[in-house]
Amino acid sequence: MRPGEDNASQAPRQEARIMVRLQEKPFARTELMLETERQVFSVSDITRNIRFVLEERFTGVWVEGELTGFKCHTSGHRYFSLKDESAQIQCVMFSRENRSVSFEMQDGLKVVCFGRVSVYAQRGQVQLYVERIEPKGIGALGLRFEQLKERLRAEGLFDHAHKKEIPFLPKRIGIITSIDGAALKDILHVLDRRFRESHLLIYPVQVQGNGAAASIAEAIEDFNRWDAAEVLIAGRGGGSLEDLWAFNEEIVARAIFNSKIPVISAVGHEVDFTIADFVADLRAATPSAAAEIVLPAKEDLVVRIDELKIRVIQAFLSKIKLLRQTLQGLLSSRGLKDPLSYFETQSQRVDELVRALATRVQTALRFKKENLIAIAGKLEALGPLSVLKRGFSLSLKLPEEKLVVSSGSLQPGDCVKTKLSQGYFISEVRETGG
Repeated sequence: MRPGEDNASQAPRQEARIMVRLQEKPFARTELMLETERQVFSVSDITRNIRFVLEERFTGVWVEGELTGFKCHTSGHRYFSLKDESAQIQCVMFSRENRSVSFEMQDGLKVVCFGRVSVYAQRGQVQLYVERIEPKGIGALGLRFEQLKERLRAEGLFDHAHKKEIPFLPKRIGIITSIDGAALKDILHVLDRRFRESHLLIYPVQVQGNGAAASIAEAIEDFNRWDAAEVLIAGRGGGSLEDLWAFNEEIVARAIFNSKIPVISAVGHEVDFTIADFVADLRAATPSAAAEIVLPAKEDLVVRIDELKIRVIQAFLSKIKLLRQTLQGLLSSRGLKDPLSYFETQSQRVDELVRALATRVQTALRFKKENLIAIAGKLEALGPLSVLKRGFSLSLKLPEEKLVVSSGSLQPGDCVKTKLSQGYFISEVRETGG
């Protein structure tokens, strides 16, 4: 250090000298870094550190996107990608998490996934490990409802051709519902008010929660197995979509479809629709409405019967009156008063017809005879015998008696038979001419 120079002014000059040395020896700096500053990582170290960073930053995150490339492995694991307008990320959902998925996953579905972002070391691939998945814009139950509805519709379970007619005034009515629910009370109240004499068979079932769908399906199958009712009412009172879900299960839909006994679905309120409503032979807006449908009011039937009795009596009296008028007309007719005169008249008419027929036959025969005579005269005038009578003769070549029409058919020495008006003679040809 020169006198008067401090450390601050000394540093740039030292840096300059170092740079000069580096320019004189270009590889000196590089050699220094390779020996003292370079740190080499393995691939596993890098992926492990990336995973730590990602999992620390992106654990317990919600990711929104569109399902694409969905595949379900035989192991039960599900593999797919989430994509948006400009990017996509690979996803995996292990079988243990799949049990909570209540809808059918398919490409093109908008979903929201919950999980953690990490690295699949074997491929060095960033993945979202999904723990929960929900459809976007519609709840999982709503989506499951629509998917099952469309699938059963495609199979024809909703077709009107399969609907069975609800019997009129059934003797035995099966009721499938909760024994403690308000729906049963409403049904019994309405049936008791409308037709107290009806025979009811109540099959208590669970209408909500785990096992409810199987309970309802079993009740329908038992009624069919025993042939215990003429019509079934299956339903419950109102509630949320989750409360009514037992009637949206496929097992219930197929039990209703396979039932030989007509089924009336009576689930919830008027605004509630379930899969059972679409498959059933008839949908009632409420359980009370189902009771009103299945049985008419007894008072109404009595009034209707009285009306029909009056109509039958009136029709019977009208028919009697018409028959009486017809009989009076027959009694006053000539045929019944003097039946023989009718036969005499008809006999005389027959005689007249016979005489007229005979006259027409004789006239027709006379005309035919005259025509025949005229035709015979014409034929006789044109015949060969009439020609012979007028002085002509007929020559026949012997022995075949072939008619001679030309001298060219004859030769000297031929015999000719000549027929005259009376008799004939035979001559020998001596000469012929043209």
